[in-house]
Formats: sequence, structure tokens, C-alpha cells
Amino acid sequence: KKQVFLFEGTEIELVPSCAVNITMNPGYAGRAELPDNLKALFRPCAMMVPDYALIGEIVLYSYGFEAAKVLSRKAVGSLR
Repeated sequence: KKQVFLFEGTEIELVPSCAVNITMNPGYAGRAELPDNLKALFRPCAMMVPDYALIGEIVLYSYGFEAAKVLSRKAVGSLR
């Protein structure tokens, strides 16, 4: 594995724990798809919307609430 690489005449040290991530959401107005030459350099990763009610339910159960399922649904509904 390489420890350094040459970029435009500058030697740059590679850090194995460092990564570059990009997020694209071309569905919004004014945004375009990533060009194919750049798209080839990145690995796709699917994302999804978190289930806030389930997260709230787990947190409430961890605090000792017995009606956590009902409370979490109500909390998410009221905070929308």
C-alpha cells in the first residue's frame, strides 16, 4: 500500500482512517447528476430515512417507560 502520493507536484501523505464521502440529491431544483467520470471514483451507498418512532421507543424503554411504544408514536406525531 502507498504511504504517500503525488498530487499536482505536492507529495501528500495518505491516512488510512480518512475517507471522502459525497452526498448527492439530484431531486432538488437546480441540482445536477454527478458526472460519470467522478461517479466512477466513488462507491454508492444507499441511505434511508430513520424510523424516529422506533428510536424514541428504544430510548423511552431504556429510561424505564412501560408504555414506550405509544408514547414514542405520540411524540413523533406531535413534533412533525
